[in-house]
Amino acid sequence: MATVKLGGAACATSGDLPAPGAAAPDFSLTGGDLAGISLADYAGQRLILNIFPSVDTPVCANSVRRFNEAAAGLENTAVLCVSRDLPFAQGRFCAAEDIDAVACASEMDGAAFGVSYGVRITDGKLAGLFARAIVVVDTDGTVIHSQLVPEITTEPDYDAAFAALGS
Repeated sequence: MATVKLGGAACATSGDLPAPGAAAPDFSLTGGDLAGISLADYAGQRLILNIFPSVDTPVCANSVRRFNEAAAGLENTAVLCVSRDLPFAQGRFCAAEDIDAVACASEMDGAAFGVSYGVRITDGKLAGLFARAIVVVDTDGTVIHSQLVPEITTEPDYDAAFAALGS
């Protein structure tokens, strides 16, 4: 179990992020068209998982915007923005912000993603939502970078994620 902070108050998570060198856990998420999304859908591509509490918060929205700006320049790399927001809310945000280079996915059908990636917040004001994290997966399904952001109200280290890709 890891700990993150929200405004300085400690919050526990359901586990630990997969470490570099580990196999990325498979997942089953829901896309904007309500179709399933899994790790296998990205086989042969590198994948950035931008994980956050809710697209309806400024820092989360900024991370989606930042990855959207960078996505077009990332060779053989997809970006999947993952939260517990319903796909409808994610879709409204993306339409309003002209987000079109990243995909969004929801953990609306269960709790497996948050638990297997160790990002489900288990106590505090945001219990049940995800901690802010980045996981970068190589073409073979191996984690090459992971960051659990220590303070939920701060943005992730984008440069470290891009550096893991050699960008």
